[in-house]
Amino acid sequence: RNWGFFELVNHTIAPEFMDTVERLTKEHYRKCMEQRFKEMVESKGLEAFESEIEDLDWESTFFLRHLPVSNISEIPDLDDEYRKVMKEFASQLEKLAEQLLDLLCENLGLEKGYLKNAFYGSKGPTFGTKVSNYPPCPKPDLIKGLRAHTDAGGIILLFQDDKVSGLQLLKDGEWVDVPPMRHSIVINIGDQLEVITNGKYKSVVHRVIAQPDGNRMSLASFYNPGSDAVIYPAPALVEKGESKDLYPKFVFEDYMKLYAGVKFQAKEPRFEAM
Repeated sequence: RNWGFFELVNHTIAPEFMDTVERLTKEHYRKCMEQRFKEMVESKGLEAFESEIEDLDWESTFFLRHLPVSNISEIPDLDDEYRKVMKEFASQLEKLAEQLLDLLCENLGLEKGYLKNAFYGSKGPTFGTKVSNYPPCPKPDLIKGLRAHTDAGGIILLFQDDKVSGLQLLKDGEWVDVPPMRHSIVINIGDQLEVITNGKYKSVVHRVIAQPDGNRMSLASFYNPGSDAVIYPAPALVEKGESKDLYPKFVFEDYMKLYAGVKFQAKEPRFEAM
């Protein structure tokens, strides 16, 4: 409730398996992504810039979709071992996300399964992983690794590098580091959970700081509502006599269309637009 973020340790995913995921992700970056990133930096002349760059993130990234239909087999240049490991990692994270949603239900006094059902839509939830690397940046004071934003979706499970830091959240107007902890999974709340919990849990603004050395790995998995799920505050969490429209009622896909264009702006106007 106070932070919108926490770090999870002693969870169900084996440390050795996480080490394998990390090793293969870093190998894939070196083999397939690093050269491309260098070429992008050269083509845009970023090495030479002198003033702050507002509209670009210093990150190399690709996206894996797990639910409702996986696209892992279609992503070019993933080797077979990495494909297999990421499929397994996704299925373990999916279980963990559902377990966490039930714990949130318990904390909120909602019946078990309420949040999972709210996410369901006609085809089940959407679930995917953004695989990112944040390479060393020559001018970290002039460009962010990832600009400040809140996450649009439901619950986010992040496996981040335990050596190179960079993730920060905004708390009471101050930027606070989210320290890397080996084998932990960082959990944060997206905009949809803020709406469904009627603001009891709030999505929190966060960003990634580019670092002058070290390459930071980040695997952010987003367990989100299905595209046609209708999102609105849980009736049990709307206080009697409270104005009914603290939060709107909308279809998740409509929210995502709006979010795509205004991700790095404040969330309140998004809710109002809905």
